Amino acid sequence: MKEQQKSRAKSKQVELKQMRFGLKIGQGDLDIKLRKIRGFLSEGHKVRISIFYRGREMAHKELGYVMIDRIVGLLEDDAIVEQQPTMAGRNLSITVRSK
Repeated sequence: MKEQQKSRAKSKQVELKQMRFGLKIGQGDLDIKLRKIRGFLSEGHKVRISIFYRGREMAHKELGYVMIDRIVGLLEDDAIVEQQPTMAGRNLSITVRSK
């Protein structure tokens, strides 16, 4: 009983953090968001990365997949893709966890 309480006190609740990207994000903004994601991963959280489409961007869904590949490539040293890209409405999302 006591041991369970101790282990519960030490364990940390894993949260699912979320980071949203637009398709036309600049390199500086991208770097900042990736730094934030790495911080979340180092704290042991999972991160859902969503790419949202605005207006006519929906006609070019493939650009979102290109963006996801780029982000995953930049995070490959720190993260493992847990859930493949899924399209839900105007959002394309993927879930990553720390290595």
